[in-house]
Amino acid sequence: MVCARCLRTVERIAGEAGLATKSIQLGKMELDASPEPKQLAIFRARLKDEGFELLDDRNSCLIEQMKALVIGEIHHAAGRRGAAINFSDFLASETLHEYGQLSRLFSAVEGVTIEKFVIAQKIERAKELLLYNELTLTEIADQIGYSSPQHLSSQFRQATGMTPSQFKSGHQQNGRKPLDGV
Repeated sequence: MVCARCLRTVERIAGEAGLATKSIQLGKMELDASPEPKQLAIFRARLKDEGFELLDDRNSCLIEQMKALVIGEIHHAAGRRGAAINFSDFLASETLHEYGQLSRLFSAVEGVTIEKFVIAQKIERAKELLLYNELTLTEIADQIGYSSPQHLSSQFRQATGMTPSQFKSGHQQNGRKPLDGV
């Protein structure tokens, strides 16, 4: 789950399946009671119909938690507590796991490093902010946690094959990816 609309959708589906939720957060849902097998089957099927997947093994849950934390920080929390964040320390403290363990697991399952995932999310956020056309490249770089606009431009070009200016001028053809597709 990567946005408020996703949360509402999951909450609605849980209610339709007869599941009483204690809390729903990005990437995590806690139930009031253990679900009946039939309720769980209905919930799983309805989630799949909506493009979601129920993860109930530890490693999958941990990876989704890491993704939700990164997405939450880059797309939803930037500017609230300062964009410059050490993601290795942040993920380790939030998941209560050593970063080395998290990194190995993430890379093995996702086929990409956490660092590359973070960069991909930052580039998607930069695309969004560029299309809003309200901030300068320097302000965007600062908000996303880059040390300079040149660093952002360099990573942007590596990821997209174009400069931020080129992207901005031809945005109709390039578009953005949904966050869960990054």
